[in-house]
Amino acid sequence: MKLYSVVFKENGKSYYFNGNDNLEVNTNVIVETEKGLQFGKINNIISDASDKDKYKDIHRVATKEDTDNYYKLLKDNVKALEKCKEFVKTLNLNMRVISAEFTFDKSQLFFNFTSDERVDFRELAKKLAGVYHTRIELRQIGARDKAKEVDGIGVCGERICCARFLNHIDAISMNMAKNQNLALNPSKINGLCGRLLCCLQYEDDNYIECSKGLPQVGDEVKTDKGTGEVISVDVLNRKYKVLIGSDKEEIEIK
Repeated sequence: MKLYSVVFKENGKSYYFNGNDNLEVNTNVIVETEKGLQFGKINNIISDASDKDKYKDIHRVATKEDTDNYYKLLKDNVKALEKCKEFVKTLNLNMRVISAEFTFDKSQLFFNFTSDERVDFRELAKKLAGVYHTRIELRQIGARDKAKEVDGIGVCGERICCARFLNHIDAISMNMAKNQNLALNPSKINGLCGRLLCCLQYEDDNYIECSKGLPQVGDEVKTDKGTGEVISVDVLNRKYKVLIGSDKEEIEIK
């Protein structure tokens, strides 16, 4: 038995299951989760895992019939999303439904939505249950999760990171932008979701390390040519510029 990493959607979170030695990456499988049976794909093999016993076994390798049912399910998801949007409009609820997803065995139907306020969706859930005769769950998600679901092109011209490869989003702070001497302009440091860019964290550790011992803009420092004021700092190259004396001579210090 080996431990296999399985994803249920592109760039989704990985979950781990035990399986036979002969399974390969990109094999479609049916697995049992807390939400019921799910159709997934093996994206990695962990051969040296020591905690295999705490994971469930892969239910079976997906058959052609399973694959056909999965693609039919994707179409059903789209129809369920449209039906939910109709009910939201009818009930005049202040919410935007982003996605709908059946479990593989259709034992549950999940909806993700965004809203600026708390929403009483009990009547909506009743209407949906009356149509689909399955367990309905509505989940309010944040702006970052919404961007991951919707997808798009970032300010860099590339597909946004959260939809392309990030399956876990860490906390991102304004200090990361300050560490990198970026202009604190929302249009420059915010992503499509309206939150701080995920990529601010990629080089943050390097900037923190490189900035050790460097002064900040506005600091007064002593140099061989006298005392001056720091006017700019190049963190990665570990150098800064200083204005010296009354004639404002500019020097660079490494």
